[in-house]
Amino acid sequence: MPLPSDEKIVQLANELVKIFQTIAGKHPGYRPAHAKGILLKGTFASAREAASLTHAPHVQRKSTPVVVRFSDGSGLPMIPDNDPNASPKGFAIRFYLAEHVHTDIVSHSTDGFFTKNGQDLLEFLRAVGEGNPPAFLAKHPETLAFIQTPKPNPVSFAMEEFFAVSAFRFINQNGLTRYGRYRIVPRAGLQHLDDETAKSKGANYLFDEIKERVSRGPIKFDIQVQVAEKGDVVNDSTVRWPESRPVIPFGTVTLTELAPDDEAHKKIIFDATPRVEGIEPSDDPLFEVRAAAYLLAGRERRQTVDSQAAASLANAQPRS
Repeated sequence: MPLPSDEKIVQLANELVKIFQTIAGKHPGYRPAHAKGILLKGTFASAREAASLTHAPHVQRKSTPVVVRFSDGSGLPMIPDNDPNASPKGFAIRFYLAEHVHTDIVSHSTDGFFTKNGQDLLEFLRAVGEGNPPAFLAKHPETLAFIQTPKPNPVSFAMEEFFAVSAFRFINQNGLTRYGRYRIVPRAGLQHLDDETAKSKGANYLFDEIKERVSRGPIKFDIQVQVAEKGDVVNDSTVRWPESRPVIPFGTVTLTELAPDDEAHKKIIFDATPRVEGIEPSDDPLFEVRAAAYLLAGRERRQTVDSQAAASLANAQPRS
């Protein structure tokens, strides 16, 4: 994916990557946010109703290969899963449409986002880094509301629900356009821990549990799309729509095994922007800056992966 042509967006994205690395420290080879993660693989089967929303290729097929990444919401690679700073949890899905062709959904376990745009996010992170977020929060009630939203620890990644941050523009084969937001619902049911129970868990309880769970059988999530109605705000990720809005089944992700811990999977850069026919970004300003930040951080991470692979190869060579 290319960087945006707008130099201001690229500069803002660079600054966001740097401030994340300032807050959590720089950890080569890891993402600056949601650093601790695990990849699983499986398939996606579209729901019959999804064709009313979009003519995207993965909706027209019976089955599409996927790789997903569960993660803790921090830039610390070793953060305990039950640390309050490890939430919201992340869930990213890559749909493999053809060789070198894919589309992604990037979601987390809280419905909404911190800020309306990238500049506000940068200012908030700077305030956090300086230890003075109250001044920012006093001017940004939407950020305070997100922070105050309960973020309980799930029993399992497989028993948590996830929400894409921004709204998308869905276009079906008849040209009908509707705005919607993804919701990802666990087939195993939604279940959280109370604070005391969460504190008693081990530092890697979610990662250990998901490995054991997938070894016993498939893990399933249903993807849904909550559809906006006329007058709903579709370009502000801090504004949620009423629960009365219709929800359309999109399809089911079935996870069957851990993904290989190889160079190709380590280099995956998930993209919040869909880049596929039939699904487009809305006018939410977070799309461009998120895409640029993910790409810049991903390129940096790939350089580390390449360096590590080269060093490993050199060490494996016989010496005369």
